[in-house]
Parts: sequence; C-alpha cells; structure tokens
Amino acid sequence: MRRVLVVIPTLNEAAVIAQTLKDLDAGPSPDTRTTVVVADGGSTDGTPEIVAGLAARRADLHLVANPRRLQSAAVNLVARRFGREADILVRCDAHAFYPPGYVGALAESLERSGADAVVVPMDSIGDTCVRRAVAWLSDTPVGSGGSAHRGGRSSGFVDHGHHAAFRMASFLHAGGYDESFSHNEDAEFDCRQRALGARIWLDAGIRLGYQPRGTVRGLWRQYRAYGRGRSRTVRRHPGSMRLRQLAVPLHLAVSVLALGLAPWWPLALLWPGLYLGVLGLTGLVLAWRHRSVCGLLAAPLAAAMHTAWALGFFGGLLTLREPRWRVEATAGLALDSGAMR
Repeated sequence: MRRVLVVIPTLNEAAVIAQTLKDLDAGPSPDTRTTVVVADGGSTDGTPEIVAGLAARRADLHLVANPRRLQSAAVNLVARRFGREADILVRCDAHAFYPPGYVGALAESLERSGADAVVVPMDSIGDTCVRRAVAWLSDTPVGSGGSAHRGGRSSGFVDHGHHAAFRMASFLHAGGYDESFSHNEDAEFDCRQRALGARIWLDAGIRLGYQPRGTVRGLWRQYRAYGRGRSRTVRRHPGSMRLRQLAVPLHLAVSVLALGLAPWWPLALLWPGLYLGVLGLTGLVLAWRHRSVCGLLAAPLAAAMHTAWALGFFGGLLTLREPRWRVEATAGLALDSGAMR
C-alpha cells in the first residue's frame, strides 16, 4: 500500500478550492492511501471555511494554518507534521486543473522510473483574450525558451520541471524548500536534489492544466518575481542558469546599450528591431494558427514578460546577497515529534 501525502498551499482560493479537491479525489488508485492537507496562508475570502466543511465529511482531508504564507513554507510545514505517515509527497496548486487518477499516476511514475522526484508538463489554458494569448505564447520558444515542462511531449530525466511528486525520504534529506524564497524555490531545490545524487523524471504522460495571469500588471509582477528568484538561485548554485534564461537579461542589456549608441551608430538599432520583428511575427503566427485576433496580444505580452523577468534578475543581483550553497552544509528537514495531527 502506497502512502501518499498531498499538500495544497492556498491563499484566497475560495473560487476554485472545492473543485480542485474534487479533481484530486477523482479516480483514486485502490493500492494508494492518500492524505490531503490544505495549508492556508491566511485567506480572507472563505477558503478555510470551505475546506473545513469538506473535511468534516472526509477523513482524509485536513486543514492547517500556514503563518509564513509562502508556498515553500506551506509544503515544508505539512511535510514535517504529516511526513512520518507518508512515503510520497505530492505538491499541488489550487488554481490548476488535474486529470482523473493524477495522484496515483504520479506514485506509479515514481516506481516505474526509479526517480526521486517526478515533474510534469503544464498546458496553459485561457478563458479571456489575454490569458489565451499567454497560454499560446507559453508553448513557443519565445514564451518559454523551449522549457521541457511547458507543453513538452517527451518523457525523460531532466534538471528541473514543474514539481509534482517526491519520495518523502529524498525531500526530507535535501532539506525541503528554502523558505526565504517566494519564487523559484522549486528550481533552487532541484539544484540541491541533483547535487545530492537525486534524479528527476519528467513524465509527459501526466499533464495538468494551468490558467495564467489575466492582466498585464499581474504578469509583470509575476515575472519580475521569477527573475528576482532566479538571480538568487544562480548565485547560490553557479552553473545552474541555462542559455534560454541568460538570453533574457542579456537581451535587455544589449537593447539598452543599442538605444544609447543609436545617435552615433544607427546600425545598433538592428538588435532591438530584430527582437520586435520576432515578437510581431510570433503574434501573427499565433493569431493565424488559432484563428483569433487574441494571438496578436502575444507580442506586447512577451515584451512585458521578458522585460519584467530581466529587471527582476538585475534587481536581485544588485540588492540581494546570496552565499554559495555547499553540499557539506546540507541539513535535512526534521519531522515534528509525535504522530500525524
């Protein structure tokens, strides 16, 4: 019998939490015993009340408070408190869409692959013009740089991906998430996992749906935070930054330099001009492919995402100190004393 612990960090997810819990409960595996814990970061929209009401009718569902509010802290909190009774840890997001049998499929993938962690592709879904444009953009090299877990179709061992399941012993051994990270905690954790000898399997057959931010402001804040988090990860783990990530801040730096040189050397404008041309062509291709004018929004949205990420990255380099991580300094995540509660 597999013992699986599912943790769902929440903060004001009243609109979706009941459906998420229903989706995760669909198609349970007969040889899997699942415990689901919602770690709420102080919701004010009724999320805890909804979960508490459902927990009163489900013995496998629990609600705990997450005073740190961050997702990284929520997962660690639940792992420490409930991990003694679990072999597998599954991390879920309240605003994602899960296929039937998702949890059981992850457990089977861990066993079949022999990996220490399983990551899955995300298929972006949009219900507004902006969200559709971001979703379509995410499946292109312009939107994701070719990241395997963004619409990828091939399974295999990878360096990083969208976190789904871990062997509990491996998660605890690596020390859990760094709770000082509000973003990019998953990539930073994967660096530690690999350094400690763990293997990460991308299972392209297990897919979840994800709805992106619906406003330019929301996207800007999200991607700026991503860039800021990556600036910490790359200094903590030198060599972890990939070319597709380095290209984003490098492009911004070259473009600013080109604009500064343009009065004396007009040819410098070829670089930003080429970039804008690529974005415009991407928008046209997406609009044609999906037969929707919403695709044209991909160009300005991509520019916003790239610029925000780069500014967040440079801002993090300038304002945040980050020591280099050392294997010998690794401290495991300790379980709370006592039984599951």
